[in-house]
Amino acid sequence: MLIDFFYTLRAAKLPVSVKELLSLLQALEAGVIGPRSEDGWSINDFYFIARTVLVKDEKHYDKFDRAFSAYFKGVEMLADFTKELPLEWLRKNLELELSPEDKAKIEKMGWDELMETLKKRFEEQKERHEGGNKMIGTGGTSPFGAFGYNPQGIRIGQDKSRNKSAVKVWDQRAYKDYDDTQELGTRNIKVALRRLRKFAREGSAEELDLDDTIRATAANAGYLDIKMVPERHNNVKVLLLMDVGGTMDEHIARVEEMFSAAKAEFKHLEFYYFHNCVYDFMWKNNKRRFAEKFPTWDIIRKYNKDYKLLFIGDATMSPYEILQPGGSVEYNNEEAGAEWMQRLTHAFPKFAWINPEPQGVWQYRQSISIVQQLVSQRMFPMTLKGLEEAMRMLSK
Repeated sequence: MLIDFFYTLRAAKLPVSVKELLSLLQALEAGVIGPRSEDGWSINDFYFIARTVLVKDEKHYDKFDRAFSAYFKGVEMLADFTKELPLEWLRKNLELELSPEDKAKIEKMGWDELMETLKKRFEEQKERHEGGNKMIGTGGTSPFGAFGYNPQGIRIGQDKSRNKSAVKVWDQRAYKDYDDTQELGTRNIKVALRRLRKFAREGSAEELDLDDTIRATAANAGYLDIKMVPERHNNVKVLLLMDVGGTMDEHIARVEEMFSAAKAEFKHLEFYYFHNCVYDFMWKNNKRRFAEKFPTWDIIRKYNKDYKLLFIGDATMSPYEILQPGGSVEYNNEEAGAEWMQRLTHAFPKFAWINPEPQGVWQYRQSISIVQQLVSQRMFPMTLKGLEEAMRMLSK
């Protein structure tokens, strides 16, 4: 099995050598991660020992996570479910394709029913299922599993989103920070953002006003009349909150351009990351997002109302992630995301949401409609026109 895993890592352009693979095998044989059970090692323990031995530079962590997920098609269960799923149950042998008519016939469960049913499946299931409509498996219409279709289910063991309808995702991997040094292919984004950058004249007169000095000297019969003006300061303060991971992977290049332009244009810029919806904490470094959390309440208290609040995200998620306590795909949040959205927009009256998804699809995404209501319809597309409209609104 590890030979195929090794070639998967090499195919993902990871600099992994045969010597490192042999070191991993020696570590497993030496019992570094504990004795092997009937079903094999804990996938979580194996993940960490494999990453430690095979990856020598943390810049390759994201590539490793993608390759690991793609090969094993699933990781150990999170949250309150302690039973491990055999990896064989989640291997991809077929990927279900249904017509729109077939999809319309599949009923979806409510939140409570979905969670209770998943608990029952953990207790009942004893073997792999494929192509079914009930158990945890692959290629079927069950709400639980991978590579099938269900209008509202829990995705388990699938490397990325296919239908953008999962309520929970049991596939945790490290997200990648947006690159704020990304070279822009065009200056148009900077020009659009510059509309927000107002210079206020304040403070002591410290700067020579050459034009007014010449004019006043000429009017004074040639006697020098020096005119000074207050030094110009860039007073615009921006609090930038960026969605990262999941469906946002499709928009990384454009968001990096936006992020790079914002850092160049705004002297007072603070930024944080969130995933899908804002909850009780955010982070600044995706590799340490669980170790270095910034409580949202602290962020609200730290920055005053002078800051312009700018969200960047596709707002594409399960509606439960916005409206339901415990709806986050990563952990059981005590309060709904909508509550935190309202607190943020109340704390920072000047706010806007920039959405990289094409505006033509907004009406077909229930979650986008909900977020639009939460931000008082101040959602703009990530286009030059959209950015100009957002900056014009924030500058009023």
